[in-house]
Amino acid sequence: MELSVINDDHVEILLSDLLEQYGYDFTGYSRASLKRRIIRLYSLDRAVSFAEFRYKINNDNLYFKRFVEQITVNVTEMFRDPGFFKTLRDVVLPKLGTYPFIRIWLAGCSTGEEAYSISIILNELNLLHKSLIYATDLNPIVLEKAAQGMFGMNYMKQYSENYILSGGLKDFSSYYTANYSLAKFNDELKSKIIFSTHNLVSDYSFNEFQLILCRNVLIYFDRELQQKVLNLFDESLEDLGYLALGTKETINFSGISAKYKRLNSEKIWRKIQ
Repeated sequence: MELSVINDDHVEILLSDLLEQYGYDFTGYSRASLKRRIIRLYSLDRAVSFAEFRYKINNDNLYFKRFVEQITVNVTEMFRDPGFFKTLRDVVLPKLGTYPFIRIWLAGCSTGEEAYSISIILNELNLLHKSLIYATDLNPIVLEKAAQGMFGMNYMKQYSENYILSGGLKDFSSYYTANYSLAKFNDELKSKIIFSTHNLVSDYSFNEFQLILCRNVLIYFDRELQQKVLNLFDESLEDLGYLALGTKETINFSGISAKYKRLNSEKIWRKIQ
């Protein structure tokens, strides 16, 4: 399949279609990253022509969902970057534990592994009963998967190792039951998680939070959209609340940086004004 079969103009046409037809605004996303994923899907599904590919996206609702799922990034794992989760466990959440209620927003939650990781830590700190995790994503397909709380058994060894490195206190297998090739996580963990769609590009703030996590999402946005999303987080975060980003992301050089103080070597900032 010729890579040139999808060119830059085609990408712009598809982004315009998505915005007009479905209200999904990808115009602030990195073009190089989007183009790679569109070419991959075009090749994978053996599209005959760009015109046919475009028609299918605009007129076949199931294929549109597949398209969105493929061009959004859904790579995640439980307790990814264990040092980050250790800081949450040892520093951030104990401070928030003094609050009467803890509201956490996990933006770009993908298939939910991070949401369950946070729920496990809250449980071990005896804070789950007074916490609520709002786990949001643009993509309704991945949210359906997240709400099931089931992940492949083949991942459990890695997740268990991450959990131990993050300061885990129990036998990791006590949090799930094996069901053939799947691990189903306990309903208690899910009881304090609300999975819902939220578009960081076009939707507004919907609550006040003490902790906002958005890890490895901003790297796919251009500078202008990054600033817009950081402003949204700033509006949604209480004073003295915490903002956590991915390893390659920062609030330095942004319009909100003066209001925040970085915690330590991890990408966590506290709102100081």
